[in-house]
Amino acid sequence: MNRIKRLAGRGAIALALLVIASPALAEWVLNMPEGVTSTSREVYSLHMQIFYIVVVIGVLVFGAMIFSIVRHRKARGVKPAQFHHSTGVEIVWTIIPFLILVSMAVPASTTLIDMYDTSGADMRVKVTGYQWKWHYKYMDEDVAFYSTLATDSNYARRLGSGVDPTSVENYLREVDNRLILPTNTRIKFLMTSNDVIHSWWVPELGWKKDTVPGYINETWTEIQEPGVYRGKCAELCGRGHGFMPVVVEAVEPERFQEWLAAKKEGDTAAAKAALDRASGDAVARR
Repeated sequence: MNRIKRLAGRGAIALALLVIASPALAEWVLNMPEGVTSTSREVYSLHMQIFYIVVVIGVLVFGAMIFSIVRHRKARGVKPAQFHHSTGVEIVWTIIPFLILVSMAVPASTTLIDMYDTSGADMRVKVTGYQWKWHYKYMDEDVAFYSTLATDSNYARRLGSGVDPTSVENYLREVDNRLILPTNTRIKFLMTSNDVIHSWWVPELGWKKDTVPGYINETWTEIQEPGVYRGKCAELCGRGHGFMPVVVEAVEPERFQEWLAAKKEGDTAAAKAALDRASGDAVARR
């Protein structure tokens, strides 16, 4: 009885600590994000469907194992059964996995085909990977720029900088020039590299795509919600691999056109003002 009381007391303490620490753990997410595109939501739905199937299989298999171990243990004097095979059982454990695989393969194939269908795009963006930065070019507009690690992060990461990385906002996750994209617009990406293989990845978009030198990969997205979405290079590309983040800022089409016009004219202040207005609109909607 005393042991049970001690265990209960420890459990209560652990629960209290968990409640106290819950705000700090709010951003500690193990699952993949649902995302802000139709593709990302389809991928998330497939992921959860397969996850639940695996959980059910795990519970049934390990439940049967634990029950058999406990109920039929040698200490109870149980004698092991002597048999070789059961045709009925073999048929069942062949048909059920087959049906499970088909139920996963059909929707997964449909989503994969949709991810590769880049037709009907409203605009095109070329992404080129470099060691260690990104280059973005709006193919139908006279706008192109490099995107590199933000200055404060780049300084703080250096040995002997004297800067506490935890004091830098979005440490190693911010850039000097974000990729600005309009919402509710079908955008085609042309992905390539200038040197080695990189991989452009923003989890909220639902995909990542390799950038391969001498080759053009194609994909697309249609962002449904304004906001800032962060990613990174997902292919080991050299010593600076960890210092080439991706930051996409999605704004309403009207604000995007304002930003694009200012960018063409080289008016940095007007371009920043357009993005600031977009941020204000997003806050107001919330």
